[in-house]
Amino acid sequence: MPELASRIAALMDRAKADLAELVAIPSVADPRQYPPEECDKAAHWLVGAFTEAGLHDVHLERTPDGSYAVLGHRPPPPGAPTVLLYCHYDVQPPLDESAWTTPPFTLTERDGRWYGRGTADCKGNIVMHLTALRALGEDIPVGLKFVAEGSEEQGTGGLESYVTQHTDQFLADALLVCDTGNAEVGTGTATITLRGLANLVVTVDTLQGEIHSGMFGGPAPDALAALVQMLASLRDPATGATRIEGLDCEGTWDGVGYDEGQFRGDAGVLDGVGLTGTGTVADRLWARPAVTVLGIDCPPVVGSAAAVPPTARARVSLRVPPGTDPDAAREALQRHLTAAAPWGARVGFETEGTGAPFRAATDGPAYAALGRAMHEVYGKPLAFLGQGGSIPLCNVLGAAVPRAEIVLMGVEEPRCLIHAPNESVDPSEIEHMAHVEALFLQEFARTAGH
Repeated sequence: MPELASRIAALMDRAKADLAELVAIPSVADPRQYPPEECDKAAHWLVGAFTEAGLHDVHLERTPDGSYAVLGHRPPPPGAPTVLLYCHYDVQPPLDESAWTTPPFTLTERDGRWYGRGTADCKGNIVMHLTALRALGEDIPVGLKFVAEGSEEQGTGGLESYVTQHTDQFLADALLVCDTGNAEVGTGTATITLRGLANLVVTVDTLQGEIHSGMFGGPAPDALAALVQMLASLRDPATGATRIEGLDCEGTWDGVGYDEGQFRGDAGVLDGVGLTGTGTVADRLWARPAVTVLGIDCPPVVGSAAAVPPTARARVSLRVPPGTDPDAAREALQRHLTAAAPWGARVGFETEGTGAPFRAATDGPAYAALGRAMHEVYGKPLAFLGQGGSIPLCNVLGAAVPRAEIVLMGVEEPRCLIHAPNESVDPSEIEHMAHVEALFLQEFARTAGH
């Protein structure tokens, strides 16, 4: 085994211990659900760990949304380029804890995987960074800048705002945004496109208040029925494909594909239930708009009365591919829902937020160095993948540091079930991607140095 790979393999027990400590901290950046002190605890853990790993002046900075960013740096050797390392330490809430096979905030090994909230998204990537830096030791051949975000999962934009106000702190030649992962275990992959998003809440009002469904039901306009009809209009009735007037819903994907059978397994689609949409799975995931109804406010089944609902609300998320303006997409979504409202129902909207899609340029020295590193570790060429999720920070960093190459990679692969119960990570991905990162830093220093 080459010396660098051997050093990384020897660090995996420590990587597991570090990940166990991080997973035990319920760093959900929502004070309505978990105390803010838990995020603060995770941030301070990172300060100590990355200081020990060789970074200088690792410290906390309060961002405009109230969360802490963890920042640090290491000066470059003479003539060497600088690389920024990104990750986030906040996590999604565990959702239904009864759906977890093991406690969500206890790292548990089962069938060769490590389970727990954040094991992959994104605390596994934090440990990947640490393992790569520890393996290099004092022989880090590039300058480093480090940032760990504290509210990424909440989408409140704290770090994005901080970046625009402190651009000089993020100047680098390459930015490793480590919050994605490989197409599958064992296939080294860079994510080169991200969908943007436009989230809104739609409210439908039809009556001054609740009225008896027996006395008035029939001619009385039902707000919930109106909302259901409006939401149903967002999809083709035969295929389930997203259909919104004014949006191109027929894009195609020309990168690595996504096998339909694998997707069904990765997504947990029930036997006999068909996939929605047309075209390839990759087309639907990475090249076309996709609408999802995230939640509805209406009377619950248990506790509901025999009354006609006078009002109803829904939270609607629209993901959009590169080439689509998210504000224009939100406006198209609002126009569509307004036009679909039956019976003259009153419709109102609240914009939750928008984020621009992203496409990386892949023809520079950073991608060349990454390709060599991936090939050495995985024994096959670097694959390119799209990502259905959104990372608005990428566009903010692209605007703030326009000369830098942005690389999205990490330990997350489809079996990780990020954001869902029973999230897990394959420890071999932490080991191999730490090796990739360390090799990348060496290769990039060799080819991009002055």
